[in-house]
Amino acid sequence: MAGDDGLPSLGRVKLTDLIPSEGLPSDSYKLSVSTLSQSFAQYSAAVIQFPAADAALLRSSLDSARLYFQQREAYPSADMIHTNDSREWCKTSGYYADPQLWQETYDYRPGLTPIEPSNAMELPPGGLPDIFGLLGKAARGILDAMSYCLNLRSSPFTEILDNVPLRSREVSSSVLSVCCHARPSFHGAQHHNLTTQDDGQLMMFHDHDHQVDKSLISVVKSDKAGLHVRDFHGRWFLVDGDLGPQEAVVYPGLALYQATAGYVNPALHRTEINNIPGNMYGRCSLVFKLMPKSMTCLSCSEMRAAGHGVEAQFQIPVPVDDFMQRSHPTDQLFNRNTFQSFSFPTAQDGSMKPLMRRRKNNTRCKPLPPSKRLRLEAQRVLKERVQDIADKKGIKLRFCNLKECENHIHALDSPCANIRMEIGWPQGVPFVHPHDLPNKAKIGFLEAYEPGWTATHDMDLSLTEPGQASQQSANCN
Repeated sequence: MAGDDGLPSLGRVKLTDLIPSEGLPSDSYKLSVSTLSQSFAQYSAAVIQFPAADAALLRSSLDSARLYFQQREAYPSADMIHTNDSREWCKTSGYYADPQLWQETYDYRPGLTPIEPSNAMELPPGGLPDIFGLLGKAARGILDAMSYCLNLRSSPFTEILDNVPLRSREVSSSVLSVCCHARPSFHGAQHHNLTTQDDGQLMMFHDHDHQVDKSLISVVKSDKAGLHVRDFHGRWFLVDGDLGPQEAVVYPGLALYQATAGYVNPALHRTEINNIPGNMYGRCSLVFKLMPKSMTCLSCSEMRAAGHGVEAQFQIPVPVDDFMQRSHPTDQLFNRNTFQSFSFPTAQDGSMKPLMRRRKNNTRCKPLPPSKRLRLEAQRVLKERVQDIADKKGIKLRFCNLKECENHIHALDSPCANIRMEIGWPQGVPFVHPHDLPNKAKIGFLEAYEPGWTATHDMDLSLTEPGQASQQSANCN
């Protein structure tokens, strides 16, 4: 929902509230995590607030960035002209310019970018090692918070992240980019698009205006407003128009989308440049991108272990290097009803409810046994079919546990009877999560909601009794 001034009401959380502690989660942690997740679901972005000392460090670094770019020449040399070459995604370091985007960038990558400048006449922006550590810690905290939302185990992405600190001769996959858009003294191509907003105001963007970071989490702090993000409904919003001096914007990237089986949509963003030429510096920003390591794979095993349905396109692990070099059409990302329908309800006592039963994952079970393939198929259909039906009819789904719901089937007046009738739930099928159903009920569920599906559809199932089915499933779980 947009605010009274037309700006979106992004979720705002204090970074200190996202620091986990041993034992039960505090009320402030649960509230902050819930706020963050809901903001990601609606706007694909949120706002984090840094402590005062850290905010002062960010402002100082932005001041240094303005001076650094102001001293650059108007026409950069040919070897400093770079476009977005995906093959070099983990090797960028130092200064480069992209005239097509009217953008200059200085990338700081620990292990590759020299700490001491080689040219005494050209000093890099100041304080980059400290800013890298500060924003990196913030990004990891946000990633852990999203893991909590998804009911994953603690720090589930550790294996694909850089060591902290880096070991000898290691190069960071994550990068801190100091960017300058539309510096008046920089002669870029300056090809722009004019876009009319809902209020009739003309906004100017560069031609290549739709961008999606391939990061897990991105954190952005700018000296001027101008970052627009597209929400779940396809509307563009200015997300940094009302930021305080201690606040920065955070949003998920494509790598997190892949690693969570599409449950977390990445942010589609663009930068406004029409209000910049009136000043002498352009628009400077600090952009930290938390990236996976190049020699690892993006796998949804943690999502499966937590009981989430994983669609076929996410079943096979993807090497990170291949993922970064591959193009990802954005029109396919925002037609998915994923994180929007994946709510994070709070119980009456304020605690976060577990969304799905956690299952242990045994990677030695290859290929998946029929019972597990059936469970995954039922979960997929629940997510794609039943949720669509409920959304169109304005029905709020309420899931019972198996024992409770089996009693409801035989009752004329029960808590879930009306919902089952409204949504057209198959008679005799418990109204529960599909992975809790016995095999016969799963098959009835699929035959009702997946046209053309039959029990012999690539399953080779024997219709066993619930107890036998549970024993068969336990062999792989």
